[in-house]
Amino acid sequence: MNHDRYDDAYISDILTRTRTIALLGASPNAARPSHGVMRFLLSRGYKVIPVNPGQAGKEILGQPVVGRLAEIGEPVDMIDVFRAAEYLDAVVDEVLQMKPLPKVLWGQLTVRDDAAAGRAEAAGIKVVMDRCPAIEIPRLGL
Repeated sequence: MNHDRYDDAYISDILTRTRTIALLGASPNAARPSHGVMRFLLSRGYKVIPVNPGQAGKEILGQPVVGRLAEIGEPVDMIDVFRAAEYLDAVVDEVLQMKPLPKVLWGQLTVRDDAAAGRAEAAGIKVVMDRCPAIEIPRLGL
């Protein structure tokens, strides 16, 4: 897939079908973008599972934090990645170990690695990169 541009229908379909999101790189710091996005997603009715090894066993916005994707004890629809782009390939390695696989891998603003995206897509996972659901949901009127 060409990740330079996404059809609105593609993004809308993902965001309306998604119910459970693992937020990789969740922060307890209210000044961090991941915290604000997590708050927004929770306010929109999504179930959000924060993932952060430094916060494992604690809570962020009332949600219990897990240290790694492998520790999530339920299926997730989407992985929302708040990690630098150079880590996306390693994130895909972790994602491909999940059972069942998530339906979507979403890289936040500036998070783009086309080779990593290709690996995820080859496994049947939809990919969005360099976008933010907290921007896309209002933009699309969802």
